[in-house]
Amino acid sequence: MRMFNIKHLEQILIFFTLFHGRVAVLNCTSPTPDSLYAELDKHLFPRKLIPPKQNFSEVLRINVSITVVGILGVDEKSQTVSTFLWEVLEWNIAGLSWDEETCGAEKVSVPREKLWIPDVHIAEFMNEDKSPTTPYVYLYNTGDVYDDRPIRVVSSCKLEIYTFPFDVQKCSLTFGSYLHFDTDIQLFPSTTAEKILKESRNVLKTNGEWELSKITMTQHNLTLDSISYSEVIFNLFLRRRPTLYVVNLLVPSCFLVAVDLFSFMLPPESVDRSSFKMTLILGYTVFLLIMNDLLPVPGQRTPLINVFFSITLALMVASLLETVFITNIQHSSSQYSDVPHWLSVLVLRYLAIIVCIPPKKKSNRVTVHLNPSYKDPTTDKNSITVLGDQSIFKDPLPVVASNPPAAAPDPTLDELRKLTRDLTAIRLQVDKHFQGSKSAEEWKMIGIVIDRLLFCFYILLIVTSFITVIVIWTWNDTHTA
Repeated sequence: MRMFNIKHLEQILIFFTLFHGRVAVLNCTSPTPDSLYAELDKHLFPRKLIPPKQNFSEVLRINVSITVVGILGVDEKSQTVSTFLWEVLEWNIAGLSWDEETCGAEKVSVPREKLWIPDVHIAEFMNEDKSPTTPYVYLYNTGDVYDDRPIRVVSSCKLEIYTFPFDVQKCSLTFGSYLHFDTDIQLFPSTTAEKILKESRNVLKTNGEWELSKITMTQHNLTLDSISYSEVIFNLFLRRRPTLYVVNLLVPSCFLVAVDLFSFMLPPESVDRSSFKMTLILGYTVFLLIMNDLLPVPGQRTPLINVFFSITLALMVASLLETVFITNIQHSSSQYSDVPHWLSVLVLRYLAIIVCIPPKKKSNRVTVHLNPSYKDPTTDKNSITVLGDQSIFKDPLPVVASNPPAAAPDPTLDELRKLTRDLTAIRLQVDKHFQGSKSAEEWKMIGIVIDRLLFCFYILLIVTSFITVIVIWTWNDTHTA
């Protein structure tokens, strides 16, 4: 009999424990706040230390949602993103309910410290939590808890600035329980990504460098050493507004390249052309130093805009070197030897046609110089030489000295002999000058053709470089988005 009483008492204790473990239906004595809060204080608030579920095998479902209120900043150097969010958590307290008419309210706000709150945190959180505190949560008559609080998040994000300033960054916010396994708590998104994006754009308070372009979310389990945690990941796609960088960086660079391109219209034999190009290079270098603060910190890959600036500077330097080379040809051509025949044919006959420089037509005029002689002047074929536009003296006929008479030498004849020698020396100098002038003219013509050819190559390089950079920018932007 005693054993029966003990066993019966144990059954009563077990039944009482189970019954006490469940939150009962609240019976309000009147539809007043005092009556409802008295029932909550009696049946719910004492159980704030344990999860609100009927048994240990039950999995508590928590719905998670966010709203992006502001994008505070992106730090490429520290690889962090600062955002301001509204975090919403929803879960149900098993067995809790009350009648709306009897208790007088569908929902009430209760102090947060009076309820069990899940330990949901953001895995990418990188700084001290400086979020404003919200002391209350909503409690509905169906047992649902609605926890809405603002949080300021400084999260880590792998920033890829290769396509700066047309880059789109993908930053993730992973919500999950820090301690509880997926057998105790499971997290689920409470709404769709489209609704989150629409609501975020409606309430977004910041209008700075970054804009929210897209939001995606996934629900999965993180497994560590055979232990699984339930997580919900929100992917925020942040697009940089490139107007500031296009106006302050790209447009001035394009203008300087255009000015350098038009500098080829200056005469190549002018020294002012090389001075002008050196001034452009110096100004572009100072411009890059001034605008260095606007450029991002390079990561694993060098940003395309840095490549763009390097190519632009390299083209300007190549243009200056080409100008120095052409100027040297134009000013020092008289010191060079004759133009090699193959070079003259290649440049003046073929390359000149390619760069649209027609060859100069030879003049049909013939200038004839007759050699003086001590004899009567006669027309001798051997005394005339025609060389293009110029006529060159051939060697004068030797002056045959006649046997002087026995008398004293005639001073007039001696003067004529001296005059003949002087004329011969002058003729040799004129021949040398004419030959040098022809060689110098050929070198100058070659310089003009090469200058035009390098100008065409310069245009081709600029167009190819710009198109390549723009295509890579567009391709990366499309695939990132």
